[in-house]
Amino acid sequence: MVDMSADANATGITLKNPGEKPLFGQVRVFRWDQASGEDTLTPTQDLVASPPLIQIGAHADQLVRLVRTTAQPSNAEQGYRVLIDELPEPDAAPTSGVTIRLRYSVPVFVEPSVDIGQPKLSWHLSRGAQGWLLRVDNAGKKRAQIAAVQLIDNAGNAYVINKGLLGYALAGRERHWPVTLPDNAAQNGPLKVRAAVNSLPAEATVNVE
Repeated sequence: MVDMSADANATGITLKNPGEKPLFGQVRVFRWDQASGEDTLTPTQDLVASPPLIQIGAHADQLVRLVRTTAQPSNAEQGYRVLIDELPEPDAAPTSGVTIRLRYSVPVFVEPSVDIGQPKLSWHLSRGAQGWLLRVDNAGKKRAQIAAVQLIDNAGNAYVINKGLLGYALAGRERHWPVTLPDNAAQNGPLKVRAAVNSLPAEATVNVE
């Protein structure tokens, strides 16, 4: 994850190749949004990668600069994703087998010049034809990185949703995830959620809808 302060026009990502052969890749930047509750990526020139095509020698490093081309955000954090795709070696002979190319997705957040405080989250749980759905609304101006999520009912039963990273709720957006819970998970009254939000412990009431 990369954070860019309001007064920074550029930052960098260092890519390392620990292998014995050179690596080739393409670096692209996308605007990251969650207008419909799902992650969406849109090509952008607000933030550009230099160089966009990379060649990293064996046991070597490559610095990729991320350069901002527009004015700083006005009053809320802006999210981007940098996609780094491994490319085949130029002039390499075709192979008959399946070749797996790696892709890395790096979150980048550009901060405004004003104090945006912390994320303001509300948690919601609903059940439909496809099962349980956990929705997190972020009314704040800063993203929430959400991990280690568990739900606890009034009887003390704990339901682990995710032990690692669940995902992000971007500033001013909502994000939802399908979750696996027993049919009677909400029968004992209100649920509580415990999670790590931006690496800090958090606890809140879950609105069951």
